[in-house]
Amino acid sequence: MSITTVGLDADDTLWHNENIFRLTHERFCDLLAEVADRAELEAKLAEVERRNLRLYGYGVKGFTLSMIETAMELTGGEAPSKVIREILAVGREMLTEPVEPLPGVEDALDELSKTYRLVLITKGDLLHQEQKLAASGLGDLFAAVEIVSEKDASTYARVFERHGTGAGEAAMCGNSMRSDILPAIEAGAWAAHVPYPLTWAHEVAEAPVGHTRFVELASIRDLPGWVARIG
Repeated sequence: MSITTVGLDADDTLWHNENIFRLTHERFCDLLAEVADRAELEAKLAEVERRNLRLYGYGVKGFTLSMIETAMELTGGEAPSKVIREILAVGREMLTEPVEPLPGVEDALDELSKTYRLVLITKGDLLHQEQKLAASGLGDLFAAVEIVSEKDASTYARVFERHGTGAGEAAMCGNSMRSDILPAIEAGAWAAHVPYPLTWAHEVAEAPVGHTRFVELASIRDLPGWVARIG
């Protein structure tokens, strides 16, 4: 068996993302420090985020709405207008953060693109993800881009059938065990986990250690070599 298609996650695989959310999270907690203690703020925000995922999906805009909703719930619907303005301001800042590929990404993708069909498979807001890809300078290396509402086995099966020769001849690379690795393997693909220093709790899951189609790589620089060795 040989690999014809390589799928790649975007956020925290190709460029930084979670650290921006963490910094905004800190600012949000500071903003509402007089309303509730940190533990209560973090618990409430996490609860609201989970509740809103099916409505707003992933990304900055949904996160901003969840911060506003959290502020309203913790203040009994009487959050000061200056608090709402500040939340909106930090949301806009997140949308305009510069995008810079992580170390080794450009070289790895350039090498892979000479042999395989590259497909970007990412969750999040359509417009923002398109903007980040354009700003990254990596767009020309991809044969296709799929911005999806959720990453599950059926998503990977559909994407690799549409843009390749099926999941059995595809490999997926990403930083999220829950979204990039486990469902890709379930669909029949190979999967390479490249850890990022920060991981959103929602994306944490147990690694399929010992699975013949799974590998954990220290760096995306190791991805071309691993894909080449398959088959």
